[in-house]
Amino acid sequence: MLAHKGRLLMTALAIMLGTAFVAGTMVFTDTSGNAMKDSNSKSYSDISVQIVDRAAGSSASARENREKSAATLTDATVQEFGALPGAASARGVVSGFTGVADRSGNLIGQAWSAKGANFAPGRDGRDARYPMVEGQGPQNDKEVALDRRTADKAGYRVGDTVRVAANGPVIEAKLTGVFTTDDPVVNSGGTLTLFDRATAQQILLEPGRYSSVVLAAKPGTTEAALLAQAQSKLPAGQPIDAETGQQLKEHEQKMITGVTESMRTMLLAFAGISLFVGTFIIANTYTMLVAQRTRELAMLRAIGASRKQVTRSVLVEALVTGALSAAAGLLVGVGIGAGLQSLIHSLNDGLPTSPLVIKPMTVAVTLVVGVLVTVLSALLPAVRASRIAPVAAMSSGDQPTGQKSLVVRNTIGSLFAAGGLALIGSGASTGNDSGRLPVALGAFPTLIGVFILLPLLSRPVIALIGPVLGKLAGTPGKLARQNAVRNPRRTAATAAAVTIGLTLVSGLTVIGTSVGDALDRDITSSMKADYLVSTANHMSLSPKVPAEVAKTAGVTASSPLTTVRWELNGTTKAINGLNADSFDKLVSVKLTSGSTAGFAQGQILVDTDVAKKNNVTVGSTLTVTYPDDSTGQITVGGVYEKGGMLGSVVLANSEIVKHEPDPQTKEILVKGTDGATDSLKQALKDATGANPVIEVKSKQDVRDDFSQTITFVLNLMYGLLAMSVLVAILGVINTLAMSIFERKREIGMLRAIGLDRRGIKRMVHLESMVISLFGAGIGLLLGCLIAWAINSTAMSRMPGMTTVFPYGQLLLFLALAGVVGLVAAIWPARRAAGLDILESIKTD
Repeated sequence: MLAHKGRLLMTALAIMLGTAFVAGTMVFTDTSGNAMKDSNSKSYSDISVQIVDRAAGSSASARENREKSAATLTDATVQEFGALPGAASARGVVSGFTGVADRSGNLIGQAWSAKGANFAPGRDGRDARYPMVEGQGPQNDKEVALDRRTADKAGYRVGDTVRVAANGPVIEAKLTGVFTTDDPVVNSGGTLTLFDRATAQQILLEPGRYSSVVLAAKPGTTEAALLAQAQSKLPAGQPIDAETGQQLKEHEQKMITGVTESMRTMLLAFAGISLFVGTFIIANTYTMLVAQRTRELAMLRAIGASRKQVTRSVLVEALVTGALSAAAGLLVGVGIGAGLQSLIHSLNDGLPTSPLVIKPMTVAVTLVVGVLVTVLSALLPAVRASRIAPVAAMSSGDQPTGQKSLVVRNTIGSLFAAGGLALIGSGASTGNDSGRLPVALGAFPTLIGVFILLPLLSRPVIALIGPVLGKLAGTPGKLARQNAVRNPRRTAATAAAVTIGLTLVSGLTVIGTSVGDALDRDITSSMKADYLVSTANHMSLSPKVPAEVAKTAGVTASSPLTTVRWELNGTTKAINGLNADSFDKLVSVKLTSGSTAGFAQGQILVDTDVAKKNNVTVGSTLTVTYPDDSTGQITVGGVYEKGGMLGSVVLANSEIVKHEPDPQTKEILVKGTDGATDSLKQALKDATGANPVIEVKSKQDVRDDFSQTITFVLNLMYGLLAMSVLVAILGVINTLAMSIFERKREIGMLRAIGLDRRGIKRMVHLESMVISLFGAGIGLLLGCLIAWAINSTAMSRMPGMTTVFPYGQLLLFLALAGVVGLVAAIWPARRAAGLDILESIKTD
């Protein structure tokens, strides 16, 4: 190790980076999970028992429960629970979505983390759950209170007018108080708005009703005992549940654990990719070290060293290198974990924090992984070292690779690749979810097979660009090509690291682009409307909004897109509703049979999937079971292609309201007299009271939303793969640096016969670029193949989906791989150009 410490540097860096990713992931997720658990445990400190009305809320399941439920939590039930022998107090709680507008009228924070609740003061006029730091709690429908972070973020002060909204009209209220809280919504960066009890019930639920009741136990009464008393008062067969504070805490802890474990699994998967790339560097390094030390190892064999001793010497060297590098990786990983914590906190200062958590498991896993990866990667080179014959001590240069070993290698690689490709093809041919497992099972052996065959592929592929290098770069170009193919195994091991990175990057890009294209065509192709009006949190719109939109100046047609869940032929289906008089103006359906003519007469339209499953055609009837359990017959007026914004079943709103007077309205489709104009968009915003919760989106806005989501996911994946790319760059640097050491005499001779320092540098740069482009090209082909297969299995879920190859991006990735090769060669090229001519020529 001391004799070759410079040549082990890149190996040590590769191990350190991979293990740092592992350690950083574990430290970050352990610390985040601990912070959230500590924060959320405080949220239940004042709860002994909580009774929850599952029918309270605006979700589809809550609405269904409410329709079937006769029992609710009211003031009478609060008093009843408060009178239990073990209850010290009972508090009625109203909770629901409430958005807060900033001074520009935009929603503060994210819609999913915006909450409203009731202020429940005691006899002293204070609510211990929400202690006021400024002002006082709201007392009427013209007053609200905000949590401190939200007030500070928007610059609101006590006495200011604040605009808030749920799914109804905007409320303009006076800010009477600012409070602190340990509510989980606020701790996760959300907003919390407090109303007086009556107002909260009016806008978040319904008058006189509570979402839940919180009980505090008397001294000496256990939570379990109070729970038993409360359960005796619960109405049988109703969606009302009771749990202790400890149970609530445990459920929350379990949910947090699930989230952090999922995040850890994802991050560790990418750490595993970095380590996998690192194995090629480690194996390549030890292969080259063994080749360079052929005479040394043969001399050891000649003076009596056994094969086992030689093998052990290489493996112990790998073990020590792995242990030291993993220890360094652990220290760097702790820094990465701390950095991620700081980054997340800077992006959202509302998230809870805690001191860094470094568990013994993190230390053990990091060290064991680092050592195992290094030792296993060095195992094959160690075995090769033991096979060096003592007679090689009298020879100079590497021992030639036997023809038999190459035949065995290529045979194994071909079998792996053929088997993997067969599985991928089989999975892709199914066209549905059942093909995902064969594709997944086939991808890995295909990758392994291609890696094994890379030496075989390197000569013909690199030979294709040989003439180009010769013409563009002269003698250095010709020498670069010859060096790249001189040792195919070394070239393959270097290129393999780049291949893995480009396989993943190109595969993700093709999948993301294809999904984005399918969603764009799927949604917007069926949308004739100019604008889509919906809530930011995808909740149901107030029944008043469609009427306000319809009478807006510049609107020529509009319709609420409603949703109900009825039984069709015994199966519950989501049925979407549109106004019959504006149907053809707002949406476009690709009918395979029938027409929309009967839509206004109450006929139903179904997609091909529903038609096939129910064995119906145009003119057939379906049995419908309505919410009141009555049944009826409905005629199929048309069958359309699966996909699009209409869902699988469409019925006229006039028919829906006959059986369900208050269906959910999540969107309103709008057609303008002059098309999509800024003036119409503003008029629609004004018609909804400039509500911060309500969004008005054009068709292009819908496209942009999908595009931004996919771009965000891709950028996240690219960021996580950055470590793997960095390790791949180290691999290129490592191989070039070590190959230059092997070729010192050759480089000295080239300098002696007239090749200047600039020519040497150009030769090394071009060699590196050629190897990087070779690996990148193979990776692009593999990535596109696997992406095509995965896309093929998604066709049943996304009809009309095709694999889209973003040639511009793929060529950019290829160009960047060439740049990576050039950058990676900077240090090896300078080292080669700086070699002393006479010293290099006399090198053994």
